[in-house]
Amino acid sequence: MRVSYSGSAYQGWQSQLSRQTVQDQLELALRLFSGQPVSTLCAGRTDAGVHALMQVVHFDTDLNRPERAWVRGTNAFLKHDIAVQWAKVMPPEFHCRASALSRRYVYIVLNAPVRPSIDYKSVGWVCKPLDINLMRLAAQHLTGEHDFTSFRASACQALSPIKNLMHIDITRRGAYWRFVFEANAFLHHMIRNIMGCLIMVGDGRRPPSWMVDVLAAKNRDAAAPTFSPHGLYFLGPRYDARWGLPDDSGLLDGLPGAA
Repeated sequence: MRVSYSGSAYQGWQSQLSRQTVQDQLELALRLFSGQPVSTLCAGRTDAGVHALMQVVHFDTDLNRPERAWVRGTNAFLKHDIAVQWAKVMPPEFHCRASALSRRYVYIVLNAPVRPSIDYKSVGWVCKPLDINLMRLAAQHLTGEHDFTSFRASACQALSPIKNLMHIDITRRGAYWRFVFEANAFLHHMIRNIMGCLIMVGDGRRPPSWMVDVLAAKNRDAAAPTFSPHGLYFLGPRYDARWGLPDDSGLLDGLPGAA
């Protein structure tokens, strides 16, 4: 399934005792629709307050129902801020996490003197002017395979801090900035901590070369404070075309600041 959601009301994706997570809400809806317990796996966990445009989820079931029925039936039991976009029966060897070639996130940031109102929690906010050239230079130091310990949360459970950050794309349209990140995998809070550093470079508090020092330190204290989850969206994984999953090339079209 492809599931999209606003994360503002939830304590992240991962199931918790509070039951106030996206996974808990989805599994409840699937159980009510199917009449049996359903356990899900996702392509990439999201933190509290983080949104998703293409969270890919898989589960096993012996029920034989049309794919469209899984979409409409599950959505009938979901809250308004979570929706199944499509469902597809996959071969047994497919795994939403292990089969992913990469994962993508986007930050939407409003750069304006006054905080957001209508866009509250849908965008991040920076009041000081940002320099796109400085941030792009800083981002170049982060692309490639590195030890990202300096950008890793203390609670991170990843086995290795070494990740391949394939690219960071920074663009601006009016007052809205878009930061797109793609990597083979991400550490806990890795993107939010990178964003904190990029903003410090963009508003002139640090030079672009500072990123080299932060990486080399391999110490979380060397980096900037963690940026707000507001405005962070999980764009989803990329898969090999052989899996035949629907095309989601227009994912960014509905986000704030889109053309």
